[in-house]
Amino acid sequence: MQAAEKAPVTAVVSDPVILRVEDVYKHFPIAGFGGLAVRAVDGVTLEIRRGEALGLVGESGCGKSTLARLITALLPVTSGKIIFEGQEITKMRGARLRRMRRKMQMIFQDPFASLDPRMTVGDIIQEPLDNYGIGSGRERQRRVQELLRLVGLNPNFTNRYPHEFSGGQRQRIGIARALAVNPSFIVCDEAVSALDVSIQAQIINLLQDLQREFNLTYLFIAHDLAVVRHLSDRIAVMYLGKVVETAGRNDIYDHPQHPYTRALLSSIPVPDPEVERARAPILLKGEIPSAVNPPSGCRFHTRCPIARVPGICSEQEPLLEPHGQRDQLAACHFAGEK
Repeated sequence: MQAAEKAPVTAVVSDPVILRVEDVYKHFPIAGFGGLAVRAVDGVTLEIRRGEALGLVGESGCGKSTLARLITALLPVTSGKIIFEGQEITKMRGARLRRMRRKMQMIFQDPFASLDPRMTVGDIIQEPLDNYGIGSGRERQRRVQELLRLVGLNPNFTNRYPHEFSGGQRQRIGIARALAVNPSFIVCDEAVSALDVSIQAQIINLLQDLQREFNLTYLFIAHDLAVVRHLSDRIAVMYLGKVVETAGRNDIYDHPQHPYTRALLSSIPVPDPEVERARAPILLKGEIPSAVNPPSGCRFHTRCPIARVPGICSEQEPLLEPHGQRDQLAACHFAGEK
């Protein structure tokens, strides 16, 4: 079995869009509170093109990880559609869903909690092969060694346990496990946020190399906008359960249209001390509103420096519409204004 083996070619491979999320909602009811619910994802629509890396950014609690679990069918949607390689997965069950899941894998945030401490590294990476009945016993062992070599680890480490490895090495093991069944789509859920900066760079470079070699498609979730820019082709910005802006990585950094995007970008430190001292970062007022009872109209209007309140910002929800550069969308009544 060869390390460079690609995912099986299907009839829908000609579609440039591998994943469509269409008006997806995920509400978590709060027991004993009269029908109240946490509106974690509240009407998200986006597309991920085949072979690209889409970065997804936003503050903690905005719904990024929940959206990732909806996309990978680890959570059921409240409403809406998720279409992967031309097939709607939101209604799949049983064997059909199991076959579809082989094509999409996840790399988790915490490399310490995502690996079973009672299993050897070889067993952890081989488990997906066992589950799908891929290859004979000897072929699976060879595949595990090839995957370890592929992610930069010694192929003779198969009999070691996770506690014997550093955080960066554990994340490489998680990457090897995700690649074991030759997926076409990988969700990286804060895959580098728990690592040291120098190790982050190594893992990002590894992910980029793997993407080129296997023509992978990534959904890359992160807080660090500098990391997202380095890895992603396009970027989507989430706020309180909604996508508020999407654009190519250079467009969203050079020509941000939504005031929340501008605030996030202004929080990135500049390595030049003189430039950093001269900057005037955008300081958002107030706290993030509750996802149980989000504000009316534009959800960002309670913290927005350009909001017209009272007025259209507090009364009418803005649509995600074209603004700024080509293929750039923003959900703001006054997109582009400062």
